[in-house]
Amino acid sequence: MTGTFTLGPGAGRVLISTTRLGIAARAGHDLTLEVTRWSARVEVPPEDAGAATAAATVRAELDLGSIEVREGRGGAKPLSGRDRREISKTMTGLLGTGVATFVSSGVVRAGASGGAIEGTLSLSGTSAPVRLQVTEPGPDRYRGSATVRQTALGIKPYVGFFGALKVADEVTVEFEVDLAQAGRA
Repeated sequence: MTGTFTLGPGAGRVLISTTRLGIAARAGHDLTLEVTRWSARVEVPPEDAGAATAAATVRAELDLGSIEVREGRGGAKPLSGRDRREISKTMTGLLGTGVATFVSSGVVRAGASGGAIEGTLSLSGTSAPVRLQVTEPGPDRYRGSATVRQTALGIKPYVGFFGALKVADEVTVEFEVDLAQAGRA
């Protein structure tokens, strides 16, 4: 599919998954967080059809103040409403309420159903290279994921219980979009 597409929550989802470490890891939860306000612009020129390296571009903006806790796995007890509020408050302290941006620098196709998008993720003036592995599970539907080190973006991973509970430095960012639901320019 060629053209310019504008995407947002109506056309897909952006999720962040964390894992816990430390001797008190059993007390915490592995979290699934959702960025509920985001936008992306994808441009696919006609000459990209079938090319191994594409001139397509992707630019996404993620509103860090819109991150919501969707799931907490593990833990000594189920995730409560109070836990969710405390996690949200902690995330605001760690991330702020600004915008994270991703700008592609290259798109590499690997067969008919996948490839990678290489680019730069920026947050609060700090940038890091990111490679999104992308698959096409169906017509006009794309899924992707990348592992992002928090410290590479100037984020100090959460530590609680006097250092006995930690969030791993590496988090997984995943997206799923449906271009059929996207706006066209």
